Amino acid sequence: EVQLVESGGGLVQIGGSLRLSCAASGFAFDDYVVGWFRQAPGKEREGVASYSSNLGSIYYADSVKGRFAISSDNAKNTVYLQMNSVEPEDTAVYYCAAGRRWTAYSGSYYLSHPHELEFWGQGIQVTVAS
Repeated sequence: EVQLVESGGGLVQIGGSLRLSCAASGFAFDDYVVGWFRQAPGKEREGVASYSSNLGSIYYADSVKGRFAISSDNAKNTVYLQMNSVEPEDTAVYYCAAGRRWTAYSGSYYLSHPHELEFWGQGIQVTVAS
């Protein structure tokens, strides 16, 4: 059974930091891109960051570059999203998702085509308090 379990969400002050974790199981982690996506109320789901363990490829949405960092503990099949200098616009439900890695650029592709990812977690709320 495929599972993507997010943790670490909650309330954070503007300018603060938060680290999300995504524990993956049930699929070949090295053959997949794992990414973080978010959906704010009334908005479409958008890509935040993606990671390909086999290639070490990392991609970020422009809105989080320089503030967020994605990383992985491959031994634990866990992907992290370190969120720094958070802004009110970062308030959203954050989802971990996985899609098969077809090319070296799959991570970038999935950020703008989230509907094509194969597996999704249940999501976790992140709220930035003003």
